[in-house]
Amino acid sequence: MNIAFFLKPKISVAFLYNDYTIRQSLEKMCHYGYSAIPVINREGRYVGTVSEGDFLWYLTDCFSNNEDVNLKTLEELPLSKILKQSAYKPMKVTADVNELITLATKQNFVPVVDDLGSFIGIVTRRDIIKHLTDNK
Repeated sequence: MNIAFFLKPKISVAFLYNDYTIRQSLEKMCHYGYSAIPVINREGRYVGTVSEGDFLWYLTDCFSNNEDVNLKTLEELPLSKILKQSAYKPMKVTADVNELITLATKQNFVPVVDDLGSFIGIVTRRDIIKHLTDNK
C-alpha cells in the first residue's frame, strides 16, 4: 500500500508559514484547535512543526528573564524565534507504509514531502488506526 492512500493534501491541511509572527501563529493554532501544526516556507518546503509546548516554553523563558511580553510584542516577533529542530520528522511520499506506521507511533501526524522536499500534506495517526481497524 502507498502512503498517498492516507494523505490529507496540503490544500485541506492547516499550516503556518515560517515568516508569520508568533501572534499570527498562535491565533491560527487556536482557531483550528490544534496542539501542533506544520510550518513551511514561502517556497513550499517543510521546515518543521511547532507545538503548544514550543509557545509555552518560549513564554516561560521570557517571563523567567523578566522580558516584557504582551500581544503587541508577539505581533513583532517572528515564528522562527521559537521554531526549533522539529521532533516531527517528515516522510517522503514514496516511503514504505511500515515506516509510516512506525513514525506515526511517535507523533500524532506525519508531514509528507515530495522528492524535492516540498510539503504535500500530512498523514494522521487517526487515519492509520481507522484504516487498520476497518480492515481487520
